[in-house]
Amino acid sequence: MEDVQVSPAHQADVRPPGTGTGAMVVSVTSRSNCTLNGFPQVAGAGNGSPDKNLPLATTNSGTAAPVSLTPGARAWTKLTFVNVQGEADGYCVSGSTPVVFPTLVIRVPGAGSHQIAMDDGQFAECDNKVTVTPFSLTKPS
Repeated sequence: MEDVQVSPAHQADVRPPGTGTGAMVVSVTSRSNCTLNGFPQVAGAGNGSPDKNLPLATTNSGTAAPVSLTPGARAWTKLTFVNVQGEADGYCVSGSTPVVFPTLVIRVPGAGSHQIAMDDGQFAECDNKVTVTPFSLTKPS
């Protein structure tokens, strides 16, 4: 949709322990007057083939409230993954195999789906799970 532009993700200041990406902050910039309400949905992108997107099991953290944006205003959300442990050949505490996605698909309630990359690497995670915060005018750490 044309109402918002979703930025590349950047690593959050506060991340779970481990050597994977851990947690990212994503900003949404409004191109018109709009209201965001709720939590994003997240999938690993099946690059070049949307039918191969891998929806991640999502846990919502916090309480969603409507966030009204004027043109140019931003809202943020934080995505926290089950982190990869170890170095080059990382592992998952659960015993599952780590997964790396070059990009994610973020669905913004009321503003469609957007494919995003990280500004400094790739998305690495375990267990195909993500915890998300509701969209907010306050940038998470």
